[in-house]
Amino acid sequence: MSTPRPSVSDKRRTFHQLHQSGCFVIPNPWDIGSARFLQSLGFKALASTSAGFAWSQGHADNGVTRDMVVEHLAALVEATDVPVNADFESGFSADAAGVGESVRLAVQAGVAGLSIEDSTGNKDNPLYDIDTAVERLRAARKAIDATGGDTLLVGRAEGLLVGRPDMGDLVARLKAYANAGADCLYAPLLKTREQILTVVEAVAPKPVNLLMGWPGGMTVADISALGVRRISVGGALSSVAYSSFMNAARQLAEGRFDALTGAAGKELNPLFRGWGREA
Repeated sequence: MSTPRPSVSDKRRTFHQLHQSGCFVIPNPWDIGSARFLQSLGFKALASTSAGFAWSQGHADNGVTRDMVVEHLAALVEATDVPVNADFESGFSADAAGVGESVRLAVQAGVAGLSIEDSTGNKDNPLYDIDTAVERLRAARKAIDATGGDTLLVGRAEGLLVGRPDMGDLVARLKAYANAGADCLYAPLLKTREQILTVVEAVAPKPVNLLMGWPGGMTVADISALGVRRISVGGALSSVAYSSFMNAARQLAEGRFDALTGAAGKELNPLFRGWGREA
Protein backbone atom coordinates (compact mmCIF):
# COMPACT_ATOMS: atom_id res chain seq x y z
CA MET A 1 0.00 0.00 0.00
CA SER A 2 1.51 3.31 -1.10
CA THR A 3 2.09 6.14 1.35
CA PRO A 4 -0.27 9.12 0.79
CA ARG A 5 1.45 12.15 -0.69
CA PRO A 6 1.73 15.14 1.65
CA SER A 7 -0.85 17.89 1.18
CA VAL A 8 0.02 21.53 0.57
CA SER A 9 -0.78 22.21 4.24
CA ASP A 10 1.56 19.38 5.26
CA LYS A 11 4.36 20.85 3.18
CA ARG A 12 3.87 24.32 4.60
CA ARG A 13 3.87 22.98 8.15
CA THR A 14 7.11 21.10 7.43
CA PHE A 15 8.65 24.22 5.91
CA HIS A 16 7.97 26.31 8.98
CA GLN A 17 9.45 23.58 11.17
CA LEU A 18 12.65 23.57 9.10
CA HIS A 19 13.08 27.28 9.88
CA GLN A 20 12.81 26.84 13.64
CA SER A 21 16.26 25.38 14.35
CA GLY A 22 19.39 24.03 12.70
CA CYS A 23 20.57 24.71 9.16
CA PHE A 24 19.38 23.12 5.91
CA VAL A 25 20.32 23.35 2.23
CA ILE A 26 17.47 24.31 -0.10
CA PRO A 27 18.72 23.72 -3.68
CA ASN A 28 17.15 25.36 -6.72
CA PRO A 29 15.72 23.18 -9.52
CA TRP A 30 14.67 24.81 -12.78
CA ASP A 31 12.23 22.19 -14.09
CA ILE A 32 10.35 19.08 -12.99
CA GLY A 33 13.18 16.66 -13.79
CA SER A 34 15.78 18.58 -11.79
CA ALA A 35 13.28 18.97 -8.93
CA ARG A 36 12.55 15.24 -8.77
CA PHE A 37 16.24 14.38 -8.89
CA LEU A 38 17.00 16.76 -6.02
CA GLN A 39 14.14 15.28 -4.01
CA SER A 40 15.59 11.81 -4.61
CA LEU A 41 18.82 12.94 -2.91
CA GLY A 42 16.95 13.61 0.31
CA PHE A 43 16.77 17.40 0.34
CA LYS A 44 14.00 18.47 2.70
CA ALA A 45 12.83 21.45 0.64
CA LEU A 46 13.40 23.03 -2.77
CA ALA A 47 13.39 26.58 -4.10
CA SER A 48 12.68 27.79 -7.61
CA THR A 49 15.22 29.92 -9.46
CA SER A 50 14.09 32.85 -11.58
CA ALA A 51 17.24 32.67 -13.71
CA GLY A 52 17.18 28.91 -14.23
CA PHE A 53 13.52 28.88 -15.20
CA ALA A 54 13.92 31.88 -17.52
CA TRP A 55 16.85 30.21 -19.31
CA SER A 56 14.83 27.01 -19.73
CA GLN A 57 12.20 29.11 -21.54
CA GLY A 58 14.73 30.90 -23.75
CA HIS A 59 14.59 34.19 -21.82
CA ALA A 60 17.05 36.22 -19.77
CA ASP A 61 16.59 36.36 -16.00
CA ASN A 62 13.58 38.53 -15.07
CA GLY A 63 12.32 38.16 -18.65
CA VAL A 64 9.33 35.87 -18.04
CA THR A 65 5.77 36.82 -17.18
CA ARG A 66 3.92 36.34 -13.92
CA ASP A 67 1.59 33.82 -15.54
CA MET A 68 4.55 31.75 -16.73
CA VAL A 69 6.10 31.76 -13.27
CA VAL A 70 2.87 30.86 -11.46
CA GLU A 71 2.29 27.96 -13.88
CA HIS A 72 5.87 26.80 -13.32
CA LEU A 73 5.47 26.96 -9.54
CA ALA A 74 2.24 24.97 -9.64
CA ALA A 75 4.00 22.30 -11.75
CA LEU A 76 6.91 22.06 -9.27
CA VAL A 77 4.51 21.78 -6.33
CA GLU A 78 2.48 19.07 -8.03
CA ALA A 79 5.56 17.12 -9.14
CA THR A 80 7.27 16.89 -5.74
CA ASP A 81 6.54 15.82 -2.16
CA VAL A 82 8.65 18.44 -0.39
CA PRO A 83 8.01 22.14 0.29
CA VAL A 84 8.74 24.51 -2.59
CA ASN A 85 9.86 28.10 -1.97
CA ALA A 86 9.20 30.53 -4.82
CA ASP A 87 11.79 32.94 -6.13
CA PHE A 88 9.03 35.46 -6.82
CA GLU A 89 11.31 38.29 -7.95
CA SER A 90 9.81 41.70 -7.04
CA GLY A 91 6.21 40.50 -7.04
CA PHE A 92 5.63 41.33 -10.73
CA SER A 93 4.24 44.76 -9.91
CA ALA A 94 5.53 48.20 -9.04
CA ASP A 95 2.72 48.97 -6.59
CA ALA A 96 1.73 47.27 -3.36
CA ALA A 97 -1.73 46.27 -4.55
CA GLY A 98 -0.24 44.46 -7.53
CA VAL A 99 2.25 42.68 -5.30
CA GLY A 100 -0.61 41.50 -3.11
CA GLU A 101 -2.48 40.10 -6.11
CA SER A 102 0.65 38.33 -7.38
CA VAL A 103 1.27 36.80 -3.97
CA ARG A 104 -2.31 35.56 -3.83
CA LEU A 105 -1.75 33.70 -7.12
CA ALA A 106 1.51 32.18 -5.90
CA VAL A 107 -0.11 30.98 -2.67
CA GLN A 108 -2.94 29.51 -4.74
CA ALA A 109 -0.30 27.59 -6.74
CA GLY A 110 0.63 25.77 -3.53
CA VAL A 111 4.07 27.14 -2.66
CA ALA A 112 5.25 26.73 0.93
CA GLY A 113 7.16 30.00 0.86
CA LEU A 114 7.93 32.94 -1.41
CA SER A 115 10.35 35.85 -1.51
CA ILE A 116 9.75 39.48 -2.45
CA GLU A 117 12.71 41.61 -3.56
CA ASP A 118 13.22 45.35 -3.11
CA SER A 119 14.78 45.74 -6.57
CA THR A 120 13.04 47.85 -9.22
CA GLY A 121 14.63 46.48 -12.40
CA ASN A 122 15.69 50.06 -13.23
CA LYS A 123 19.47 50.42 -13.60
CA ASP A 124 19.35 54.13 -12.76
CA ASN A 125 17.31 53.57 -9.59
CA PRO A 126 17.76 49.88 -8.75
CA LEU A 127 16.10 49.81 -5.30
CA TYR A 128 12.70 50.91 -4.04
CA ASP A 129 13.03 53.44 -1.24
CA ILE A 130 12.66 51.74 2.11
CA ASP A 131 9.15 53.04 2.81
CA THR A 132 7.86 51.76 -0.53
CA ALA A 133 9.66 48.45 -0.06
CA VAL A 134 8.06 48.03 3.38
CA GLU A 135 4.62 48.84 1.96
CA ARG A 136 5.13 46.12 -0.66
CA LEU A 137 6.16 43.58 2.00
CA ARG A 138 3.11 44.46 4.08
CA ALA A 139 0.90 43.87 1.05
CA ALA A 140 2.50 40.45 0.59
CA ARG A 141 1.97 39.67 4.28
CA LYS A 142 -1.67 40.74 4.08
CA ALA A 143 -2.28 38.55 1.02
CA ILE A 144 -0.73 35.53 2.75
CA ASP A 145 -2.71 36.10 5.93
CA ALA A 146 -5.93 36.38 3.92
CA THR A 147 -5.32 32.84 2.59
CA GLY A 148 -4.63 31.25 5.97
CA GLY A 149 -1.21 32.64 6.81
CA ASP A 150 0.76 29.40 6.52
CA THR A 151 2.92 30.37 3.52
CA LEU A 152 6.33 31.57 4.68
CA LEU A 153 7.29 35.10 3.55
CA VAL A 154 10.92 35.94 2.76
CA GLY A 155 12.04 39.57 2.60
CA ARG A 156 14.97 40.16 0.23
CA ALA A 157 17.35 43.13 0.33
CA GLU A 158 19.08 43.34 -3.06
CA GLY A 159 21.60 46.09 -2.37
CA LEU A 160 24.73 43.97 -2.81
CA LEU A 161 23.31 42.35 -5.94
CA VAL A 162 22.61 45.68 -7.67
CA GLY A 163 25.91 47.34 -6.75
CA ARG A 164 24.82 49.21 -3.61
CA PRO A 165 27.19 47.71 -0.99
CA ASP A 166 26.03 49.82 1.94
CA MET A 167 25.77 47.35 4.83
CA GLY A 168 24.12 49.94 7.07
CA ASP A 169 21.29 50.45 4.58
CA LEU A 170 21.02 46.72 3.93
CA VAL A 171 20.67 45.90 7.63
CA ALA A 172 18.12 48.69 8.13
CA ARG A 173 16.08 47.29 5.25
CA LEU A 174 16.18 43.73 6.58
CA LYS A 175 15.07 44.88 10.03
CA ALA A 176 12.22 46.86 8.48
CA TYR A 177 11.15 43.86 6.40
CA ALA A 178 11.16 41.67 9.51
CA ASN A 179 8.96 44.21 11.28
CA ALA A 180 6.67 44.33 8.22
CA GLY A 181 5.95 40.62 8.55
CA ALA A 182 8.74 38.75 6.77
CA ASP A 183 9.30 35.34 8.38
CA CYS A 184 12.80 34.91 6.92
CA LEU A 185 15.37 37.43 5.69
CA TYR A 186 17.68 37.20 2.69
CA ALA A 187 20.43 39.44 1.30
CA PRO A 188 22.06 37.88 -1.80
CA LEU A 189 25.86 38.07 -2.15
CA LEU A 190 26.86 38.18 1.49
CA LYS A 191 30.33 36.64 1.26
CA THR A 192 32.39 37.32 4.38
CA ARG A 193 31.87 35.90 7.84
CA GLU A 194 31.60 39.44 9.15
CA GLN A 195 28.79 40.32 6.74
CA ILE A 196 26.91 37.13 7.51
CA LEU A 197 27.20 37.54 11.28
CA THR A 198 26.09 41.17 11.03
CA VAL A 199 22.88 40.16 9.25
CA VAL A 200 22.16 37.11 11.43
CA GLU A 201 22.56 39.13 14.62
CA ALA A 202 20.59 42.10 13.29
CA VAL A 203 17.40 40.16 12.50
CA ALA A 204 17.58 37.51 15.25
CA PRO A 205 15.61 35.52 16.21
CA LYS A 206 14.19 35.44 12.68
CA PRO A 207 16.00 33.02 10.32
CA VAL A 208 18.36 34.05 7.52
CA ASN A 209 18.80 32.54 4.05
CA LEU A 210 22.33 32.63 2.62
CA LEU A 211 23.10 32.38 -1.10
CA MET A 212 26.10 30.20 -1.98
CA GLY A 213 26.38 30.09 -5.77
CA TRP A 214 30.15 29.87 -6.23
CA PRO A 215 32.81 27.19 -5.55
CA GLY A 216 35.18 27.06 -2.61
CA GLY A 217 34.91 29.01 0.58
CA MET A 218 32.76 27.96 3.51
CA THR A 219 31.17 24.57 4.03
CA VAL A 220 27.64 23.90 5.27
CA ALA A 221 29.11 23.28 8.73
CA ASP A 222 30.94 26.64 8.63
CA ILE A 223 27.76 28.46 7.61
CA SER A 224 25.66 26.68 10.21
CA ALA A 225 28.10 27.77 12.91
CA LEU A 226 27.43 31.40 11.95
CA GLY A 227 23.75 30.97 12.76
CA VAL A 228 22.38 30.81 9.21
CA ARG A 229 19.18 28.78 9.02
CA ARG A 230 19.04 27.88 5.32
CA ILE A 231 21.38 27.88 2.30
CA SER A 232 20.28 28.26 -1.33
CA VAL A 233 22.30 28.27 -4.55
CA GLY A 234 20.16 30.38 -6.88
CA GLY A 235 20.72 29.66 -10.56
CA ALA A 236 24.07 27.91 -9.97
CA LEU A 237 22.88 24.33 -10.59
CA SER A 238 21.09 25.39 -13.76
CA SER A 239 24.17 27.30 -14.89
CA VAL A 240 26.36 24.22 -14.34
CA ALA A 241 23.92 22.08 -16.35
CA TYR A 242 23.85 24.58 -19.21
CA SER A 243 27.64 24.84 -19.15
CA SER A 244 27.98 21.09 -19.72
CA PHE A 245 25.32 21.16 -22.44
CA MET A 246 26.94 24.14 -24.21
CA ASN A 247 30.37 22.53 -24.11
CA ALA A 248 29.04 19.27 -25.60
CA ALA A 249 27.00 21.11 -28.25
CA ARG A 250 29.97 23.25 -29.31
CA GLN A 251 32.11 20.14 -29.70
CA LEU A 252 29.35 18.55 -31.77
CA ALA A 253 29.26 21.63 -34.00
CA GLU A 254 33.01 21.15 -34.51
CA GLY A 255 32.49 17.53 -35.53
CA ARG A 256 33.58 15.90 -32.25
CA PHE A 257 31.67 13.72 -29.77
CA ASP A 258 34.09 13.62 -26.80
CA ALA A 259 31.82 15.47 -24.37
CA LEU A 260 28.90 13.06 -24.91
CA THR A 261 30.47 10.43 -22.66
CA GLY A 262 28.94 9.83 -19.25
CA ALA A 263 25.36 10.65 -20.30
CA ALA A 264 22.90 10.29 -17.40
CA GLY A 265 19.98 8.63 -19.18
CA LYS A 266 20.60 5.20 -17.67
CA GLU A 267 20.35 6.71 -14.19
CA LEU A 268 17.43 9.02 -14.90
CA ASN A 269 15.08 6.51 -16.53
CA PRO A 270 14.89 4.23 -13.45
CA LEU A 271 14.63 7.25 -11.15
CA PHE A 272 11.73 8.84 -13.02
CA ARG A 273 9.89 5.60 -13.81
CA GLY A 274 6.59 5.49 -11.96
CA TRP A 275 6.16 9.27 -11.69
CA GLY A 276 3.85 9.41 -14.67
CA ARG A 277 3.11 8.09 -18.14
CA GLU A 278 6.22 6.62 -19.74
CA ALA A 279 7.44 7.86 -23.12
